[in-house]
Amino acid sequence: MRQKIDRNSYGTLALVFLIAAIFIYAINQTIACPWIKWPLITFAWVFCIWQLFFFRLPKRNPVGSDKIVTSAADGKVVIVDEYFENEYLGRKCKRVCVYMDFFDVHANYWPVSGEVVYYKYHPGKHLLAFKPKASEENEHASCCIRTESGAEVLFKQHAGTFARRIVNYAKPGMKVVAGEQCGIIKFGSRMDIMLPLDAEVKVSCGDKTKACETIIAQLR
Repeated sequence: MRQKIDRNSYGTLALVFLIAAIFIYAINQTIACPWIKWPLITFAWVFCIWQLFFFRLPKRNPVGSDKIVTSAADGKVVIVDEYFENEYLGRKCKRVCVYMDFFDVHANYWPVSGEVVYYKYHPGKHLLAFKPKASEENEHASCCIRTESGAEVLFKQHAGTFARRIVNYAKPGMKVVAGEQCGIIKFGSRMDIMLPLDAEVKVSCGDKTKACETIIAQLR
C-alpha cells in the first residue's frame, strides 16, 4: 500500500529536493574525479530518500480509546515519573516522555479519545530534546484532552536542537479520536504525556514505542 506524506511537509521536501538538485548540478560542473563526484551525488539522493521516509504517514492499527492511552509518537521512552504540571492541570501527575531521533517517523497522533479543552503554543529554546530542561525551556505546544469519564490527559510536543516548527491541529472544543493524526514535529524532538495519578502506566524507560499501537497507560 502506498504511504502518504504529511501534508504540512510538502514545502520542506520541495526545498530539500531543490537544494539537492543545485548541489548535484554544482558537483557535476566542478568535480571531474569520479571517486569524489559519485559518492557526493549518492549522498545527496540518499538524503532526499531519507527525508521522504522521515515525513511519511505509515499505516497503523490504532488501539486507543477514551480509556486506553496510546503513544502519540514513535520513539524511545526516556522518562517515567511523577511530575507537577503547572501550566494547565496545576497538580501532580504521572509523566511519560518519548524521545524521537532522526530515524523515527515524526508525525504525531491523538493519544486518547475525547474533547480538546486546552491548547497553547510556546516559543522557546532548542536544547537537546532528551535533556530534562527541554520540557520547560524548549519551543513546545501543549494540548489537553478530556475524556468522556472526565479524565484529563495533557501532552506536549517539544522541539529539539534542530526542530524549528511544531504543527498541531488542536482547537478547544473539537472532538478527537485516538490514533488519528494530530500534527508533526519537524526533526529531533520529544513528546511528553501527563496522566492522572491513578492511571496504570504500561511502559518503562528504554521501551520502544510505536504511535497508535503502543499502549502507554490504562485510565481508571
